[in-house]
Amino acid sequence: MDEPRWLEPAEDRAWRGYRRLSLLLDRQVARDLAADSGLSEPDYDVLSNLSETPGARMRLTELAAHMRWSPSRLSHHVTRMQQRGLVTRHNSPADGRAAVIALTGEGLRTIEEAAPAHVESVRRHFIDLLTPEQVGVFAALADSVVAHLVEVESR
Repeated sequence: MDEPRWLEPAEDRAWRGYRRLSLLLDRQVARDLAADSGLSEPDYDVLSNLSETPGARMRLTELAAHMRWSPSRLSHHVTRMQQRGLVTRHNSPADGRAAVIALTGEGLRTIEEAAPAHVESVRRHFIDLLTPEQVGVFAALADSVVAHLVEVESR
């Protein structure tokens, strides 16, 4: 068996720093989102993804795949969002077995009202703490890692 490739001190610092950053940033942005709009991060993710699609609708399975959720998890979450009047669920006209999730007028109003404060939270706790060069480097790093993980996932 090969020896493990232990992390060098700088690599360990980068990894642990990323883990801590991710945990603290996600928690703070979620806290702000809930306080500002009453939405959870999953609520915001569903609403924002739907609001960016033609007709503000998407097949449940496509939305779940896009969000990296299981269809079952999304279906349960959508049921709770339906009860709040944010989305509707219909059978697909093209395939009666497939569900289509659509943003309601209330859902659109909710995401439009939530987005400015959410973006401000992201700026305050992340973007504005970095120089433009650091933002570019961070984006490039994220692109590299995401491309690799998407490729691994597709195998």
